[in-house]
Amino acid sequence: MGWIIFIVCAIGFHIGLYGMFKKAGIEPWKALVPYYNTWEMVNKMPLKKYWFFLQFIPIVGQFITIWIYIKFVEHFGRFSVLHHAAAVFLPFIYFPYLGFSKNERYAGNAVVKNYKKSSAREWIDAGVFAVVAATIIRTFIFEAYVIPTGSMEKTLLVNDFLFVSKLSYGPRLPNTPLAIPFVHHTAPIINTKSYLEWIKLPYKRLWSGKIDRNDVVVFNYPVGDTVVGEYQSNKNYYDLLREDYKGNRQAILERDDIIVRPVDKRENFIKRCVGIPGDTIQLKEAILYVNGDPAYVPPNSATYYDVQTKGVVLDEEILKTEYNVETDYERGQFVDQGNGIYIIDLTAEEAERLRKQPYIQSVVKKIIQPVNPAVFPQDTVHYKWSEDFYGPIWVPKKGATLTLTPENISIYRRAISVYEGNKLEEKDGKFIINGQETNQYTFKMDYFWLMGDNRHNSQDSRFWGFVPEDHVVGRASLIWFSWDKGPRWNRLFRSIK
Repeated sequence: MGWIIFIVCAIGFHIGLYGMFKKAGIEPWKALVPYYNTWEMVNKMPLKKYWFFLQFIPIVGQFITIWIYIKFVEHFGRFSVLHHAAAVFLPFIYFPYLGFSKNERYAGNAVVKNYKKSSAREWIDAGVFAVVAATIIRTFIFEAYVIPTGSMEKTLLVNDFLFVSKLSYGPRLPNTPLAIPFVHHTAPIINTKSYLEWIKLPYKRLWSGKIDRNDVVVFNYPVGDTVVGEYQSNKNYYDLLREDYKGNRQAILERDDIIVRPVDKRENFIKRCVGIPGDTIQLKEAILYVNGDPAYVPPNSATYYDVQTKGVVLDEEILKTEYNVETDYERGQFVDQGNGIYIIDLTAEEAERLRKQPYIQSVVKKIIQPVNPAVFPQDTVHYKWSEDFYGPIWVPKKGATLTLTPENISIYRRAISVYEGNKLEEKDGKFIINGQETNQYTFKMDYFWLMGDNRHNSQDSRFWGFVPEDHVVGRASLIWFSWDKGPRWNRLFRSIK
């Protein structure tokens, strides 16, 4: 349906431009040739020739093309904001009107030179320019992001303000281009969707950049396609269905607060990419292995330790200043179990320093034993895994072919049916994909395995699986500000590694 609408709009646009060219004294067939039509407009108006060539600059060039169309509309004597808005948002209707209405004529350059903008119009134009420029930057170049949780402690802290580079992996065209500027998925105050789904664009990047293993990546929450309003990202729809509704899909669908979101409007998450396409991931006793070798351990990566003192109560101020531990319960870094026993979130270096203190009896790394039924793929019949004993699991790679079995289908079912849009049926141990019985599947996209540096306090791929390439937003590159009851001055303008 989306493609039909696109084709109808494209036909209306070019038919209208055909009529406008005819009125302007330009051979009308030239209106039907992309870029050649803007070359003719630039020559006719006339504009400086460099405006034509500036159209070929990635991202920005698209807006220059729109500006050329607006200037052409002005040569028809149409200068109001409404006329320019129609030229931008409804050209498939407005251009045919200009091209074929008997009330409209090409007035030429003289009418443009005689037109004087009012002060109000100057302000409106400046405001529109600012919004357009900021939207271009936010959509295609970089975006500000705030760390909401402690899943990346202590590499990234709650209320670190980041710049996320969208150029690193290639700017992604929005799936839903009709949206309120500067708002992600929910309009403030009115609390409704901030976007319209009248036009849906398929996944496309202007160019593709390589995601390196161990990059810190911002991405759209893969299981955030369906959201229960009360829970949002605190508990995803699929966990709620499995745990609270015991798999009763009909019962959960009776709720009136279920929201379905396109890829680009799902919650933004941030984790470290520990597995790239084709990698095999495994955790043994909380140690991560990639392709059989011990993986890189970020120096500020934290995990829980069981700490026992020699009957001493730990000083919370010392914990904060010397071990970077926040003791408020919400941060999840510190649990006082009484009798000098604590659970504390520490890096390996901090744990070693604490272990050497004379008032400490023991500091032991906490290991979560099998089995946790909540970990991906939520299949305890075939996979008796936990957060710290996990895998091995193979990360799908574009173009790679996998043999499907009753054992591995639970791992790859969502990638095949949801992320890649195939109709997958399973009957008597056999697989039917798009009507054809087969036990082979070739992946159309690359996938990634992302985990938080704070391994015991992170909702990551261990719980919801692979991150498809079309969900990747950008690379976290710089901490430009940080706040905790005041600025954290030592974190300002720190690069992210």
